[in-house]
Amino acid sequence: MIRAALAGLLGASLAACASAPQTARFEWFAYSGADPVRESIAAGADQYLNPILQGFYPDPSITQAGADYYLVTSTFAYFPGIPVFHSRDLVNWTQIGNAIDRPGMLDFGNLGLSRGVFAPTIEHHDGVFYIANTCVDCGGNFIIRAENPAGPWSDPVWIPAVGGIDPSLFFDEDGAVYLMNNDGPPGAAQYDGHRAIWIRQIDPQTLQPISEPRVLIDGGVRFEEKPIWIEGPHIYKHGDYYYLSAAEGGTAEGHSQVILRARHPLGPYEAFAGNPILTQRHMDRARPHPITSVGHADFVQTPDGAWWVTFLGVRPYEGDYYNTGRETFLMPVRWVDGWPIITEGAEAVPYVHARPNLPPQAAPALPTQGDFSVREAFDAPLGPHWMRMRAQTAPWLSVDDGALRLEPRTISLGARGEPSFVARRQQHMNASAETVLHFAPRGQNEAGLAALQSDEFYVFLAVGAENDARVVRLRRRAGDGDPERGIVIASAPLPGEANAPVRLRISGRGPLYDFAYAVGDGDWITLARDVDGRMLSTRTAGGFVGAVFGLHAYAGRDQ
Repeated sequence: MIRAALAGLLGASLAACASAPQTARFEWFAYSGADPVRESIAAGADQYLNPILQGFYPDPSITQAGADYYLVTSTFAYFPGIPVFHSRDLVNWTQIGNAIDRPGMLDFGNLGLSRGVFAPTIEHHDGVFYIANTCVDCGGNFIIRAENPAGPWSDPVWIPAVGGIDPSLFFDEDGAVYLMNNDGPPGAAQYDGHRAIWIRQIDPQTLQPISEPRVLIDGGVRFEEKPIWIEGPHIYKHGDYYYLSAAEGGTAEGHSQVILRARHPLGPYEAFAGNPILTQRHMDRARPHPITSVGHADFVQTPDGAWWVTFLGVRPYEGDYYNTGRETFLMPVRWVDGWPIITEGAEAVPYVHARPNLPPQAAPALPTQGDFSVREAFDAPLGPHWMRMRAQTAPWLSVDDGALRLEPRTISLGARGEPSFVARRQQHMNASAETVLHFAPRGQNEAGLAALQSDEFYVFLAVGAENDARVVRLRRRAGDGDPERGIVIASAPLPGEANAPVRLRISGRGPLYDFAYAVGDGDWITLARDVDGRMLSTRTAGGFVGAVFGLHAYAGRDQ
C-alpha cells in the first residue's frame, strides 16, 4: 500500500511537471540596420542625418529648458509609453525614460495596438514639465507633470470637459494658460474629415477649463478645398504675434503643416497666403529615396535666435510601403516677411543638413540615426526602448544571470491581449534581428523571434515540438482572416540534443524578409527566403505604428 501511494504521488508529481510552464531563456539580442540611401549620402563633421529618430517614433513634440532639449513621441497601446528623449545639440538624442511607466497610470485593456496614447505634447514652464495627451478609447484627454523629465511623472489629471484629441498647452507671458485641441466642428460636419481647432483657458493649478471653448480654425486654412484633419495645434509667441501651427491633410501622403497668426492667443487668426509651410505631397513619388507624409511639426528656438522644427515623415521602400513607421525629422526654420517657412516649392526634406549652432555632444550609447549595429547581453535591466503589448505588469518577464526569461502563457500574439512578448523597433529598411534561445518545448509550447506590426499582422520564427521532437516553424498572420496564431508556412526538424541552444535570425530587405536558424555553433540554415514583408507596412496593416522585432513565448491552451 505504501509503495502504491508513493507511486501515485510520483505520478502526480510527474504530471504536474509535465503541465508546468517552461521558461524560454534568451542569452542576448542583436540588431543591425542599414539604409540604401547611405550608399550615396553621408554626413560630414558639421552635418547631421535625417531622420534624427529612426523607426516608429511618430508625432514628435519638443521643448527647451535652458541648454537642454526634450522630445516625446506617440506609442499608442505599447507599454511603457511616451518615450522621453534628451539632447543638447538637437541631433544626438538619448532616451532618459518613459512618461507612462507605472501600472495604473493608463489602462489599455484589449485595445487595438494603434489606439491608446496619441500625439503627446511637452512643455516646460517655471521649472515644471507638462505633457498633454489623449488616451484614445481609454479615458480621453489628460495632463501629467514632472519636475524631472526623466520621471517620475504624476498620475494623469483627466480633463473630462475637453473632447477630441491632440491637446497642447501654451503659457502666455501674462500668466494665462491655454489648452488647444482637435475636435469636431462647431456645427454639422460639411465633409468627411471636417474637424476644428479649439482653445480655452485653463487653471494652472487644477488644469481644468475656466473659460468657454472657442474655435480657432474651422476645417482648415482654405475651407473651400475641404481640408481634412486639422490637428496637432501649437501656439508660439514671436515678436508682436502669436503663431498657430497645425497639421492638415491627414497623416499619410497628403500630410502638411500650416501656419496662422494673431495679435492675441484667442485670435482672430490670419492664415499665411503661402500655406502649407511644410509638405511633400506634390513631389514625384518616383524620385530616388523619397521622404513623404511630412507634418505634425513642433518648433523650438536656440540661444542664437535660430528656429528649428521637429516633425514626422516616412521613408518608403516602394510606392507608399514602409515598415519603419512614421519617424522624427529635424529641419531649420527660416522667417520670411514675418512668416516661418520649412519647405516651399520643389524643396525636398533633406537626408543631410548643416548642424544647429550648438556645441556637439557625443552620440548616444544606443544610436537613433544612421547605419548601426547593437548587441544587448541582458546583463542589466532592459533599457527604456523595449516595449510590451499593453502589458503594464510583466511577472512573466525577468532579466537575471545574463539572460532574458519569458514564461510561456496562453496568450498568442494575435489575441489582442498581453502576450509574453517584449520588442524593440525596426529602424532601417534593411535590418536584422538575432537571438539565441534555450528552450525545450512540449505540446503546443513555442518560443522565438517575431517581426510584428499589429495583432493581425506578424511573422513568428518559433521553436516548438512535434511528436516529442523539436522543430522550428514559421508562423504568419496576414489579417483577420487568418487564425490568431497564424498559419505555419515553413517548418523543419531541429537536429542535435533537445537542450541545445538555437540561434534565430530575421533579416529584412525592404519588402522581403528571410528567416534562418542554427543549432548551437552550427551553420545558418534558411527556413524561408523572400517572404513578402509588405504585410508589415502601414499601407497593408493600417494603423499608426511601425514594425518591431521581439521575443515571444507561448503556452498552448491544452498545457
